[in-house]
Amino acid sequence: MEAEDGKKKHPISNSWLACFTKCLPISSSSSHPPSPLPSPENEFPEKDGLVLPTSKTTDRKPRGWKAMPFVLGNETFERLATFGLLANFMIFLLTVYHMEQASAAKVLNIWSGVTNFAPLIGAFISDAHVGRFWTIGFASFASVLGMAALTLIAWIPQLHPPPCTPLQLQLHQCKGPTGPQLAILYLALGLLSIATGGIRPCSLPFGVDQFDATTDEGRRGINSFFNWYYTTFTLVLILALTVVVYVQDSVSWVLGFGMPTVFMLASIVLFFVGTRLYVYVKPEGSVFSGIAQAIAAAYKKRHLKLPAEGQAAHGIFYDPPPLKGTIVTKLPLTNQYSCLNKAAIVLDGELNPDGSVSNPWRLCTVQQIEEVKCLIKVVPVWASGVVSFTATAQQSTFTVSQAQKFDRHLGPSFQIPSGSLVVISMITIGLWVPFYDRILVPRLRKITGLDGGITLLQRIGIGIVFSVASMVVAGVVEKKRRESAVLHGGDNDVAPLSVLWLAPQLVLMGFAEAFNIIGQIEFYYKEFPENMSTVANALFFCTIAGASYLSSIVVTVVHGVTGGNGRPDWLTNDINAGRVDYFYYLIAGMGVLNLIYFLNVARRYNYKRSVPNKEEKIHFDVDA
Repeated sequence: MEAEDGKKKHPISNSWLACFTKCLPISSSSSHPPSPLPSPENEFPEKDGLVLPTSKTTDRKPRGWKAMPFVLGNETFERLATFGLLANFMIFLLTVYHMEQASAAKVLNIWSGVTNFAPLIGAFISDAHVGRFWTIGFASFASVLGMAALTLIAWIPQLHPPPCTPLQLQLHQCKGPTGPQLAILYLALGLLSIATGGIRPCSLPFGVDQFDATTDEGRRGINSFFNWYYTTFTLVLILALTVVVYVQDSVSWVLGFGMPTVFMLASIVLFFVGTRLYVYVKPEGSVFSGIAQAIAAAYKKRHLKLPAEGQAAHGIFYDPPPLKGTIVTKLPLTNQYSCLNKAAIVLDGELNPDGSVSNPWRLCTVQQIEEVKCLIKVVPVWASGVVSFTATAQQSTFTVSQAQKFDRHLGPSFQIPSGSLVVISMITIGLWVPFYDRILVPRLRKITGLDGGITLLQRIGIGIVFSVASMVVAGVVEKKRRESAVLHGGDNDVAPLSVLWLAPQLVLMGFAEAFNIIGQIEFYYKEFPENMSTVANALFFCTIAGASYLSSIVVTVVHGVTGGNGRPDWLTNDINAGRVDYFYYLIAGMGVLNLIYFLNVARRYNYKRSVPNKEEKIHFDVDA
């Protein structure tokens, strides 16, 4: 699908393993060269080709998997609270807040968008100011406050609309929420967004910090961290989407919201209990500042001429050795987006006598420039993810509405909660990922010579195909459900078909997530240097945020332009009168166009390269 820079990777070239290269001294491109950079005189103990600075290490040895129960426990309970809420929140808005179907879907999509953009802010705060540990800690308290507020909303009658009588429900005359009630609801959701913004971009990098990348055991632990990280919380989510959702649907919303609140309190205790086991990496400043400086410097030097292709660039570009106490893969200067290279051209007076930069907004390092290029390169891939994840967003909205109009009985008395059906996707992921990781990948590796069996972009592309197939199947099933409900639905308009008719589309969506989501997470991590790991994690959640906003826009447009002349729109409140199947086909059509776009992007993509050097070094800046 695309060219990759070498099929066989170095055994230690992972996204978290940083390789440093000593750079040669620089000189100015002007006729009066500035003072040269002093040569670095740092000596480090070497181990397995990696070098660890003695002056910057902590006496605390990374505990690896011993610290994982505390890190993953906090992340898992946060997911339990957020996704346990999201899976059934559509029903809460429809039955407790008496919102219309399209309005409830827009509220969910907008909140999901805000929640998934928040990790960008959390990444900035973590990298620039407080570090990952305290960002996770503060965010966990915000999660508890948000869940407690939702529990109070369900508990106190004055905080939600009055119950709807059967007659009002049949006539669609239920009283909706007041302004203050909506304000309190949005406040609770805002607290949960703050929590997500702090926990999600930091939990994965914080977990990686606990492994010793200078040992074979640590590198093996890091290698298996991606798939097992996602599989672990997926299996826990299966419990959340069955037990918690069942309590919300069949027992009470108060208990259903109270349980995640208690779980989140337990996660805070668990997280801080592990304090003595953690390795703490100091905040090194936000990468966003370096990105802004590189763009500004390139603009100011836009009139300069770059050296001709093939001409030696040594001594022209500012490419100092990496700072002691950092962990970053050394990136070589490339000709892609070459206009940015001008930001690293050294002019007279731009360096201090000690070799440092006098004004970082006029002169940047080659490393800064290449980090900006890494971000620019992944934007087209990111855009394709936004469209493909729009299909995933329907699981928590219209799929739940569909389930309400199916026969949900299992046996004479038990009914499957509508919000629990998404567990089918989770089970698919939980079963497929270990099989893929342990059985399929080793066999593919023998054929392709790639560590991952297939390239990351191929993995993402397969996920896009599955997402399109899921929407096509969803449209076919909804057409059959609607026809059956119209003919045989009776007074309650429920089709005499088992709700398990929704299983095929959910299984396909599970495969889409297993390929696309895990593929995108790993893609962002491996295409960014290590100092951008929180940005890589946040960028993935921005994909989901963009998909939520795009879904909200599509819902609004479809709701507004379809129907007319006495006919209801596709997404009218009465799902049997609407045409949700047409909506699914629309999403599938968008997915086909997106697949064509993605194939073109993947074909042109060049993977990140690092500087080959036998003197590679890893620098850790940790604080006990």
